Amino acid sequence: MTDQTEKQDTPSSLSLEARLEGMLFAVGHSIAVSDLAEAAEQSENTVRAALENLQKNYETDRRGIRLVFFEGRAQLCTKPETYADLIRLTAKPRRPVLTQPVLETLSIIAYRQPVTRMEIDQIRGVKSDHAVSRLLDYNLIEEAGRLDTPGRPVVFATTEEFLRSFGISSLSELPAVPDAEKEEFREEAEKEVPVEV
Repeated sequence: MTDQTEKQDTPSSLSLEARLEGMLFAVGHSIAVSDLAEAAEQSENTVRAALENLQKNYETDRRGIRLVFFEGRAQLCTKPETYADLIRLTAKPRRPVLTQPVLETLSIIAYRQPVTRMEIDQIRGVKSDHAVSRLLDYNLIEEAGRLDTPGRPVVFATTEEFLRSFGISSLSELPAVPDAEKEEFREEAEKEVPVEV
């Protein structure tokens, strides 16, 4: 009985146009025709002709995307007719969901910045590695340098995106935190996994 293993697509099993389309889609920005030619192992003239044919196909097929050229580069873009739909689609930007531990960590950084991870852990009473990582991913905080102390620990501060997300123009607009809320915050933090010593 012969092995019926499914054969994977290789570059030679696709048309040059399909291969170029795949590369342009995956890259997501303009790319030099010379780079496409090198990747496809074809001459620039051959690749340019294939791209021009692909461009014509996009125009005649009434597709939502088009192929544009500028200064020896090519890029897949949306057609102007889709702009109104795109505006409606992106009218309500998605904001990151901030869990309680992440919010607590962000509050400490906002009020105490620049602050080290160790200082954050000491204030919260628990490890904050995950929360700091999430805030960096969301671009709400950034590494703002290193302390001139042994180990040169990184210090964190809020970003412009933080101000934009919370609708304030400067840190001076942050509300004051009452002492009672500070104590409640500490008690909530202590319910989590304690800091390892």
